[in-house]
Formats: sequence, structure tokens, C-alpha cells
Amino acid sequence: MGANCCNHDSAPRHDDGRYRRILWIALLVNLAMFLVEIGAGLKAGSVSLLADSLDFLGDAANYGISLWVLGMALAWRARAAQLKAVSMLVFGLGVLGAALWHWWQGEVPSAPTMGLVGSLALLANVGVAVLLYAYRDGDSNMRSVWLCTRNDALGNLAVLAAALGVFGTGSAWPDLIVAGIMASLAVHSAIAVLRHADGELNGGHEHAH
Repeated sequence: MGANCCNHDSAPRHDDGRYRRILWIALLVNLAMFLVEIGAGLKAGSVSLLADSLDFLGDAANYGISLWVLGMALAWRARAAQLKAVSMLVFGLGVLGAALWHWWQGEVPSAPTMGLVGSLALLANVGVAVLLYAYRDGDSNMRSVWLCTRNDALGNLAVLAAALGVFGTGSAWPDLIVAGIMASLAVHSAIAVLRHADGELNGGHEHAH
């Protein structure tokens, strides 16, 4: 991310009514996609779809927390960002565990289902990301919301790539590799948000890259 990611002077107001409405839209979209993807992931036997569904659920909770802390003091918003960062870390570890389990079972997922549902999820996340783009350089709480949404869109592209890989090879390895990449992205973003929030809580303006 850019070096000016913590420029609070130019950041939108935290009580911005438009930002609040966007968070509500994001919350509803993520809840709906969680229900779609968890059902499809279980049916298709795809660990990357299951990982993405859990990510949608976690993001729905994150948007709810962000709505709760809007207008609160910076310290409270930073603590909320820390909570969301920890949830990203848990998500990453959970995905790694699921990938290992599916590797052990040797199950090959359904590539057509992965492709169809991954495309729908990508459209949903890109739509939310476009709405949130103007708020990507706010405080650590706003930044964590943007990172979650950006990661989701990247994760959807990875799921589509995994679907192609599974279709082409007839093996589960593309699905498992993508799940590992998604987990690594979640861990990286969580560390970035934790650094940013720690800087805010300590009175600094530490940049999260």
C-alpha cells in the first residue's frame, strides 16, 4: 500500500452518512454470499470455496463492528481494527487446517461449481470494493474494511484459477494451493492492520504496508 495510507487529515469523516450506508450494503451482501458459498463449497467438496464462505461470514461481522464504532474516539476504532485483524489471523489458520484435512482425504472438488460460484462471489466483492474505494486511506478501522474487501476480490480470482486448474488436471492440488494463498493473504493483511492500529493507540502514525 502507499506511504500515505495513514493520512488522517484527508480521510473522510467517520460519521459520514454515505460510508454508513455502504457498510450496511456490504454487510447484507456478505451475509448472502456466505450462505451461497458454504452450501456450494460443501456440495462441491472445495476447500477454497469453504474458505471464501468463512471469509464472507467474518467480513459481515467486521462490517457490523465498523458500523458500531463509527463516530467513536480513534482509540476505540483502533481496538476494533485489532479485533478484526485477529479474526483474519484465525481465518488464515482455519484455512490451512481445512486444506490439510482435504489433502489427507484426497477428495477432488467440482470445478464447474467452483467456477460458477466463484464468479458470483467476484461480482459481489468487486461491487462492494468500488463503493469502499474512496475510504481506503482512512484510519486503521476504515483501512481494515478496505483490506478485507480487496482480499475477498483477490481470493475470488484465485478460486476461479483453482477451478480451471482442477478442471485441467483432475486433481485437488490447485484447490489446496489457492486455499494456502488465501490464508497467507489473510495473515499478511492482519499483520498490516495490527501495526497500523498499534501506531494509532500509541499516538503515532505508523504506516501499514
